[in-house]
Amino acid sequence: MTTSPPKNQFASDNYAGVCPEAWQALQEANSGYATSYGDDPWTARACNALRDFFETDCEVFFVFNGTAANSLSLASLCQSYHSVICHHTAHIETDECGSGEFFSNGTKILTVGGADGKVDLAEVELTVTKRSDIHYPKPKVLSLTQATELGTLYTADELVAIHDLSKRLGLKLHMDGARFANAVAALKVAPKELTWRAGVDVLTFGGTKNGMPVGEAVVFFDRKLAYEFDYRCKQAGQLASKMRFLAAPWVGLLENQALLRHADHANRCAQKLAAAVKELSGVKLVHPAEANAVFVELPVKVITALRAQGWVFYTFIGSGHCRFMCSWSTSEEDIALLVAAIKQALC
Repeated sequence: MTTSPPKNQFASDNYAGVCPEAWQALQEANSGYATSYGDDPWTARACNALRDFFETDCEVFFVFNGTAANSLSLASLCQSYHSVICHHTAHIETDECGSGEFFSNGTKILTVGGADGKVDLAEVELTVTKRSDIHYPKPKVLSLTQATELGTLYTADELVAIHDLSKRLGLKLHMDGARFANAVAALKVAPKELTWRAGVDVLTFGGTKNGMPVGEAVVFFDRKLAYEFDYRCKQAGQLASKMRFLAAPWVGLLENQALLRHADHANRCAQKLAAAVKELSGVKLVHPAEANAVFVELPVKVITALRAQGWVFYTFIGSGHCRFMCSWSTSEEDIALLVAAIKQALC
């Protein structure tokens, strides 16, 4: 006998189903025949929708998942003897099974610290400048996560300052945007202000965490860096024969602004949850809840009680505290029930 996944889950926005707009686009794309391997109208529409979204003539590729998007885009920026600098909590360091190193044939990941998941610029500069000899993997890329693994955001001004440093140090700027839509919705600025206007060379734009069934976009703002990226995708098994089914959800979410509406909803749910748990004695908000994640410190007895009741959440992300993640499908009732369960467990 199979059982349905618990409804009272806050583990990940990956747990959420497909949003209506993506589902509708998939249904429409499922009519008749279309040319394979991306030479179809849906892929063209999705690429153009992303160019409109970013207000620039960027180069766009679609892959199946975020690990492929990150590792292949980083490989396109590096030689095997280079290194990539990122925060020590970054997904490319902690959760991608060395794929960045694998697909780049050996590029090394170098980590730095920084409060609330954001890189410390002094540490970045030290990592680049402390050695220049041939025995050290030459730093080539600075990778940022937006929103960060700890649910915080880089503002447009912060990104400009980071670009100033990366340009001075000769680094390319990569952005892991698995939750980039949440960042745009929260900061209420045009997507271009958080990307190419702030010096980002390539963005991996998350679709799966924002209501799509599968698929991420790799967006090159510096088109020269996309040279032969299609070959990388093919070699890595990321060139979908029925590409329209990776592309169509982007059309459904971008052409009517549903992507940012859903991201804003997830963010607002997180703000409500954060505000509620802050009022509880014995509960501590660990990081600012700036996007759709809420990190809290809970007593062990509360964690045990919540899990015994079927609540699903992670405690291994980032700082090791409890992470409650909201999605496009999170409801106010879900939040109220979770808060009530925490209150009861605290008694």
